[in-house]
Amino acid sequence: MIAHSGTILSTDSACVYLLPGYIPPKPGDDWTRFVCISDTHSNEYPLPDGDILLHAGDLTMWGTIRELHSAMNWLNSQPHPTKICIAGNHDMALDPYLDTISVKEYNELKEYVKRDEFQNGRLHYLEYESLTVRTSIGKEWKVFGSPGSLVYKGAGGFQYRGSRQGQEICRKIPLDTEVLLSHTPPYKIHDTTRRGKSAGCEELTERMNVLEKCRLHVFGHIHEACGASINDGGRVSVNAAMRRKPSATIVDLRNW
Repeated sequence: MIAHSGTILSTDSACVYLLPGYIPPKPGDDWTRFVCISDTHSNEYPLPDGDILLHAGDLTMWGTIRELHSAMNWLNSQPHPTKICIAGNHDMALDPYLDTISVKEYNELKEYVKRDEFQNGRLHYLEYESLTVRTSIGKEWKVFGSPGSLVYKGAGGFQYRGSRQGQEICRKIPLDTEVLLSHTPPYKIHDTTRRGKSAGCEELTERMNVLEKCRLHVFGHIHEACGASINDGGRVSVNAAMRRKPSATIVDLRNW
């Protein structure tokens, strides 16, 4: 596991910039720059430029319709050529199994987050679904977004209990996924709470073991565990929670 407490992690195929400050240009034209954020909770932050902006959930604090509209509009206003987001446990209005809003309001909200204006602005909301995106130089990336998280603190959206539900959620992730957005961390990877507990999902860790093509995994949820690492196989893992670290994590991946 390649990890570092400073500002930069680096291998032949990946560079990760962890703290605010000067961000050097991409290593070359044959690299893709990902701007990784999570757990913005209705806050708006200045973001660095990049090819693809990734938001790993908890767009809002209270999960209201108004908050979700504001968060989506903020993301849509960003200049990144492609922007991808998922929900988190705070984004309760987007969970069809909760009754925080009426059925009519829910249907209107789902139409809102999938509306043509966002698609035309290349902002994509994913809910247990895949998306293939293409950069300006023609590199394609296969992305999957999973808002689910193991029950951790009280009620919330997209939460599951026990290994059976966890396995059902994690089996939805296709084997050809190259970039994974999940709200929950995997177990034992940037998931340690302030009380020293590993709050990540064991079933997600098991699934990650067979996702051989996955080169970047971005998540959040456990704010105090924000950080990044690169494993021996070259996969970059980023807990991009902004509540404790109000700056984006930059990940450059070589195109191959």
